[in-house]
Amino acid sequence: MNQFQPTERTQVKRLPKRGRYDYETVYQILDTGFVCHVGFSVDGQPFVIPTNYGRSGDTLYLHGSAASRMLKTLSAGVPVCVTVTHVDGLVLARSAFHHSVNYRSVVILGTARLVDDPAEKLEALRLFTEHVMKGRWDDVRQPTEQELKATTVLALPLEEVSAKVRTGGPVDHEAD
Repeated sequence: MNQFQPTERTQVKRLPKRGRYDYETVYQILDTGFVCHVGFSVDGQPFVIPTNYGRSGDTLYLHGSAASRMLKTLSAGVPVCVTVTHVDGLVLARSAFHHSVNYRSVVILGTARLVDDPAEKLEALRLFTEHVMKGRWDDVRQPTEQELKATTVLALPLEEVSAKVRTGGPVDHEAD
């Protein structure tokens, strides 16, 4: 099996022909993006926070300050939604109604876990650094013990995942 199984929550409903569930598409979108948006709710108040990430296999890693409300909340088991989007081009139609954008996006739903194993945490930090600039990890000073304590890393399994892709030109009506 080389694709994610759509669930009721991840099945693309609007324009389902744009939905993609294969590993190759999902991983390509994740691996070429730099910023994800992390959505979660605290006491009924939704938040969406942009942040960097890294991926290894079927795990997405998030990191930040140990004082981060987002990371503290998610490490307590609050459900999360993570999205990554690429805008590939503007689609300019003859009518304003049919203007659009070509895009590739991924939505991940789940529950993150706190990474407390020192080896996994250090590997996740290496992944973040390498995701931003390939080969950089070997050129920088490694994190100190104090920096590791000040950093929280979460792991989100890639289980409930879907991608959506729009390509091509405008869909103009003949009358336009």
